[in-house]
Amino acid sequence: MDALDLLLNRRSASRLAEPAPAGEVRQNIINAGLRAPDHGALQPWRFVMIENQGLERFSQLLQAAARQDQLDDAAIEKATKAPFRAPLIITVIAHCTEETKVPRWEQVVSAGCAVQAMQMAALAQGFNGIWRTGAWTEHALVREAFGCREQDEIVGFLYLGTPQLKAATRVIAPDSTPFVSYF
Repeated sequence: MDALDLLLNRRSASRLAEPAPAGEVRQNIINAGLRAPDHGALQPWRFVMIENQGLERFSQLLQAAARQDQLDDAAIEKATKAPFRAPLIITVIAHCTEETKVPRWEQVVSAGCAVQAMQMAALAQGFNGIWRTGAWTEHALVREAFGCREQDEIVGFLYLGTPQLKAATRVIAPDSTPFVSYF
């Protein structure tokens, strides 16, 4: 797939099934994340793979977090089912260094760039995914389970697998006029 076509036609896929990226394909995805822009060469990313039994553990974790927050039964069930939307989830954590000239926000953005690069690498190899965030990224139980330090931030959960719906091959580009100005 041509890189420009990939960038101009990227679409997230929320319906994902087996197989998940594995072997060299998965390593390419990780390596793409490791090439994210990185001011100061801090490598401010950590990737936690969730698959197989890990999906069940993650389900139990989200269920416990939902119960701790006293959410209603529907929200607890939604949290419990969330990990099973894809056969592989990569939790991306901004592993921030405080004793550096590089501001924390740049380190978080770098980790966000890693997520984007990983999703694009998956798409380039015939897989797809969706980058999910939300309240779970900030929940104390979830942060603890992923070994986050106070200065760290979960920038998202990258759900990856085989898309179940065929994506549109050409998406009409939005009008860029409202987003662009000249200095």
